[in-house]
Amino acid sequence: MEQAQYNSLFSFIWNIATDVLVYAFDKSEYKKIILPMMVLRRIDVLLEPTKKQVISMKENLDKNHIDNQAPILYNVTGYPFYNTSKFTMKTLQSEIDAQRLKMNFIEYLNGYSKDVLDIVEKLHLRQVIDNLTETERLGSIIEKFTSDHINLSNKPVLDDEGNEKLPALDNHTMGTVFEELLRRFNEENNVTEAGEHFTPRDYVKLLADLAVQPIADQLQDTTYRIYDGACGTGGILTIAQERIKELGAERGKNITISIYGQEQAPDTYATCKADLMISGEIHSFQYNEGGQQREYIAYGSTLSQDGHAGETYDFCISNPPFGTPWKEDLKKRGLKDTEKAKFTDSRFTILDKDEKEISFLPDISDCQMMFLANNISRMQDDTPLGTRIVEVHNGSSLFTGDAGSGASNLRKYIIENDLLEAIIAMPEKDFYNTGIGTYVWIVTNRKEERRKGLVQLIDATKISTPLRKNLGEKNCETSEDNRKAIVKLLTDFKETEQSKIFPNKEFGYYKVTVERPLRIVYENPENITLPELKKAEDVVLLQRVLDAWKEYLGGHTVGDYAMFIMLDQMKIKVPAAKIKLVRQYLGRRDERADVCHMKPTKLDSPVECDPMLRDVEQVPLLYPGGIDAFMENEVKPYAADAYYNADSVVVGYELSFTKYFYKPVELRSIADITADINNIESSLKGVLGDILNV
Repeated sequence: MEQAQYNSLFSFIWNIATDVLVYAFDKSEYKKIILPMMVLRRIDVLLEPTKKQVISMKENLDKNHIDNQAPILYNVTGYPFYNTSKFTMKTLQSEIDAQRLKMNFIEYLNGYSKDVLDIVEKLHLRQVIDNLTETERLGSIIEKFTSDHINLSNKPVLDDEGNEKLPALDNHTMGTVFEELLRRFNEENNVTEAGEHFTPRDYVKLLADLAVQPIADQLQDTTYRIYDGACGTGGILTIAQERIKELGAERGKNITISIYGQEQAPDTYATCKADLMISGEIHSFQYNEGGQQREYIAYGSTLSQDGHAGETYDFCISNPPFGTPWKEDLKKRGLKDTEKAKFTDSRFTILDKDEKEISFLPDISDCQMMFLANNISRMQDDTPLGTRIVEVHNGSSLFTGDAGSGASNLRKYIIENDLLEAIIAMPEKDFYNTGIGTYVWIVTNRKEERRKGLVQLIDATKISTPLRKNLGEKNCETSEDNRKAIVKLLTDFKETEQSKIFPNKEFGYYKVTVERPLRIVYENPENITLPELKKAEDVVLLQRVLDAWKEYLGGHTVGDYAMFIMLDQMKIKVPAAKIKLVRQYLGRRDERADVCHMKPTKLDSPVECDPMLRDVEQVPLLYPGGIDAFMENEVKPYAADAYYNADSVVVGYELSFTKYFYKPVELRSIADITADINNIESSLKGVLGDILNV
């Protein structure tokens, strides 16, 4: 569809709201009416040519007492849906009585097959009909959507001479219309649906190319399975499906594609399902897995209600929500916000070599890394191509989470298992309702030989084409030439200004907790005032120690060892749990004092560390000589008594595009600045005199 035709269609639908719904509904209600009616009309218009045949066939099937009628009626319509009522949306508008029109409309809805009825329920169409009837707008809105001036069908409208009067509306363009309407309705009402970033079609095409182009020569005559766990209106699935078929056909391959997805937003799910129905690419919405019937496009949250549990795929391509909490998923499992650790799911945990469970669960404020972990769990290892994952994230996925956290553990697992092929930094303002930059992760368990042990970072932030007019936040697009340029950077696999290649370990680090000994000195007992403590026995103990110090050591300044030896000799028992109490209230830190020991009277016992002097260092995995060399070179010159416990070291992973692609702005020279100042002074000579008339 050409841009002018698209604009005309969009304007017509947008204006229905202002023409029909104004004064009868709040603006916040417009999208709840316009979007469902648009989806319904898109389904309805395809059934008009076969309406009589369906009704006739239905009568024959009923007469012959045939129960399983759906496959036969599907065959009549040519789609995996039908309507056995006597009405179409066009014939409905002939009724002028509001109540009879409502009754006819309900009968019309009830005549649909089960998958359309599912869409009807998800879009709350029955409530929409009630509301439109109550405000006497039902007839008007039906008239608008059945107008001869628009075509919501996937087939063109022809004139009497066979010339195209109105172009077909393919499902990709339908998705764009849906998403732009939703964006515009939200903008009109200052609504921001946090985390929901609908993927522009130009961006989707890039994702498809990144998934398929690098392995296009390996495609075979077979069936490939594509999965999107956050499928929205299904654009990623259908475009990837087309792209694989195109590339296969170019190479003489006869390829079949099966698509699988999941979506939790009811209106978006319904639109996705409707478009897949209409596309003709899917002939049934159900399939059997292990004797269990499942939906190709599952409804619900992928994170807590996995609609495709245990299944693996050839391609996993997704744009999951960014910065969206997953508290509701905890609730669905009967858990509180504080009970994240009890969220058990094999997709989000692994066992290490010691059979210790390692969690991939991120902070509950952002779920995007869970979608990546979900896709990792879908990887298959028994096919020539394995699995290719192409997933969109914001920048936080590169570095969020300390070593040992769920997010860092996931990065560690991906990189240490040599699954990360590349990450591509995309331009800012590439999405409709967010200006943030995005990053495309490419993950595979079938790396090319030349890529093994390596990760490619691509800076594509400047590879875009400006839009003549902004679409919300979106001010640029990834054109066909842009896509080719980005894919070329990936497939060339060469070091350039925009492409950097690193060994896997480049992104890893040791999280090292650097300790320093506790050094305590005891002095000036006369100046010590004991605090009021909750436990009276603690005050009694401190007073006994203070009195003994004054009596048997004369109140002299002593070290930690001398103090506790004295107490031991005087039979004043200080339990191990109270040693810190004595040090805290009777001593003071002094870097010149001797070190304290965990067992104060035994100099061969471990050194007691000082929490106030504790520091944490990130030591690169590739640091020459490792942690010990780092301590000698970077720490001990400034703190000679510093040490670390090897058992507490944790390995983490993070990536930084700024580190590798940042180009500092060259500062102007002093000479240039001075010359500019002199020029300004020269140009201002005489101006002050003119102003003051002197």
